[in-house]
Amino acid sequence: MDLFEYQGKQFFGSFDIPVSRGRAVTTVDDAVAAAEEIGQYPVVVKAQVQVGGRGKAGGIKLADNADEVRTYASDIIGMDIKGHTVHVVWIEVASDIAEEYYASFTLDRSAKKHLGMLSAQGGVEIETVAETDPDAIAKIWIDPVDGLSESVAREWVEAAKLNPDATDGAVDILLKLYRAYTEGDADLVEINPLILKPTGEVHALDAKVTLDGNAAFRHDWADYEATQERDVREQAAHEKGLQYVGLEGSVGIIANGAGLAMSTLDVVNQVGGSASNFLDIGGGADAEVMTGALEVINNDPSVKAIFINIFGGITRGEEVANGIVEALNRVTIDSPIVIRLDGTNADEGRSILEPHLSDSLQMQPTMLDAARKVVELAG
Repeated sequence: MDLFEYQGKQFFGSFDIPVSRGRAVTTVDDAVAAAEEIGQYPVVVKAQVQVGGRGKAGGIKLADNADEVRTYASDIIGMDIKGHTVHVVWIEVASDIAEEYYASFTLDRSAKKHLGMLSAQGGVEIETVAETDPDAIAKIWIDPVDGLSESVAREWVEAAKLNPDATDGAVDILLKLYRAYTEGDADLVEINPLILKPTGEVHALDAKVTLDGNAAFRHDWADYEATQERDVREQAAHEKGLQYVGLEGSVGIIANGAGLAMSTLDVVNQVGGSASNFLDIGGGADAEVMTGALEVINNDPSVKAIFINIFGGITRGEEVANGIVEALNRVTIDSPIVIRLDGTNADEGRSILEPHLSDSLQMQPTMLDAARKVVELAG
């Protein structure tokens, strides 16, 4: 669940991370009112879209008075930035900047630890820094059991070669940012830039936050959920309770489990195809779930063939097969389907599917065989 900048700042604020005072608005008149409410010029008018490059696109402007706020808000609301339409602008008090840094936490799955990245080079994309000057990024790996201590955070700041004037403020923010990341159930928290003001204060000037949707039951995220950006396919899948991400290929993918779905995308790519989606139906593959999944994929005109890749664990093979058969009775599918069914009671499941096989419904013994066949059918 990706948050807009203003939501990220609200999220950070709940963990006492210093952020700029501001207000999110959707109309020009409200933008002017928000600036007057802040009561301090200049203010920054910032487009709220979940994509980088806002400044270069003209989506961030510094306004010295109400007339400029009105002009810039009029220009920015409705602007298209890399395919994202601006519906919300954030009006915040402008900050004096002495230096810009970068800070983030995310999960390093291979190390099974949290990864912290800190750099004295902020205000630019971290990927650019990693490519041009990788030594400028100080990294630490944090065992979730141990957490982040003040002493480790201080050593980390020194390793990143931040201005000594920023050390105490940076350490304080990093400890709070780590708490936001862990207690807030985030997949990513990023401040770029983290600024040092001429006064010596350290301050989060931007906020990028991705929350773990699986932890939603522990939080009140209704406001965040209401503003999620989804295309038509993703919205339809969301309404059916499916984990779906739209892509740009021609092979529709249905798999049970995020790991298997990701592996399926990789295998399809390996044999020369491209996926039109990531669709994880989770642990269940009954008729209702399978019907919903097939409906979502069938309504995507880019799909030329469908790959159903199921490995039965707790869900037994015959249940999966019955679910597929029933779903096909409910939905008229326009594209050929290739099925790979393995795992618990897979033989029974394949026996159930056997009488229904045809040129438009095929079954393959392995994931690789199925991937090759579905890519061939997708043309």
